[in-house]
Amino acid sequence: MITEIDVKKVPVSIGGKAFNSSSEQFFEIYNPSTGMVQALVPKLTKDEVTLAIETAHKAYSSWSNTPVTKRVQVLFRFRDLIDQHLDELIELLSRENGKVWSEAEGDVLKAKEVVELACGAPSLLMGESLMEASSGFDTTLYKESLGVFVGIAPFNFPAMIPMGWLMPLCIATGNTLVLKPSNVTPLTSLRMIELLYEAGLPNGVVNIITCDNDEAAPLLEHEYVKGVSFIGSTAVGRFIYKTAAAHGKRAQALCQAKNHALVLEDAPLERTARGIINASYGCAGERCMALPVVVVQESVADELVSLIKQYASELKIGPGYDKSSQLGPVITAAHYKKVTDWIEKGKEEGAELIMDGR
Repeated sequence: MITEIDVKKVPVSIGGKAFNSSSEQFFEIYNPSTGMVQALVPKLTKDEVTLAIETAHKAYSSWSNTPVTKRVQVLFRFRDLIDQHLDELIELLSRENGKVWSEAEGDVLKAKEVVELACGAPSLLMGESLMEASSGFDTTLYKESLGVFVGIAPFNFPAMIPMGWLMPLCIATGNTLVLKPSNVTPLTSLRMIELLYEAGLPNGVVNIITCDNDEAAPLLEHEYVKGVSFIGSTAVGRFIYKTAAAHGKRAQALCQAKNHALVLEDAPLERTARGIINASYGCAGERCMALPVVVVQESVADELVSLIKQYASELKIGPGYDKSSQLGPVITAAHYKKVTDWIEKGKEEGAELIMDGR
């Protein structure tokens, strides 16, 4: 068993600097490909979470008054740094999440795509005007920033969601951000925030924290927080939406989305089987639109199942950061137990187990 002395403690980021918490409690960050603890990140106290919000609030006035053309120059430089450190970020993401190299690369590049979109903020923020909207009245519309926003991200896309969906457009539009990545996969965000500040971001505009649920209350309740954006499970999303809205925050909750597939007898079966493999096994089943259920017309069911078994058996399973691996591990022991429990439940309900990956 790896000892604590072998594991590095990774500080969070508040005010543009590494912040060493006073807390003596830590989240263990595992490498799913080995099952070993690779890092410890602090469980911040409620006062430290509040400090991050206050730091973002303090940075807001100056940042919101910075011309948008100058704000996006930071993002242009950040984009270039993502390119320069691409392999490093891919490997880091793979080592904390378990995705194979190609999927981890896609995760980082999806974050980069939104950074590039946000670089177009000077055009995106243009207002509108209309003369004589009514007799003697002209109308003018301005788009203005609001203040501090909170972003709460899940474990399954450690780069794309926190540093793509949540960060770039928030700060390009003149707001500041307190970002809470998943306590399971915070390392990619913490490294990318270092690059963002290297790109010239003023101190305090983006702050990254890790904390338990009990200490997270200020994120939803503090008077300085103007809005909350969440991506994750439906149960947590409902709680966050209800709590944030009750405290007068703008709240956005993007929750679980899973697809079912219907395969009819005129479908191209080989192509369909490949698509099912990709949707079900891609990113170790972590995609928001993963495919947990397939319903097949009986006339082609046996042939499709045979193809799926064949293609699944051809996948090379291995560590995510091994570039030859095609399927990496599930992210935690708890997720593994969920999968094995589902298998047993299916057997108990009369399903025939065609291929056993346990």
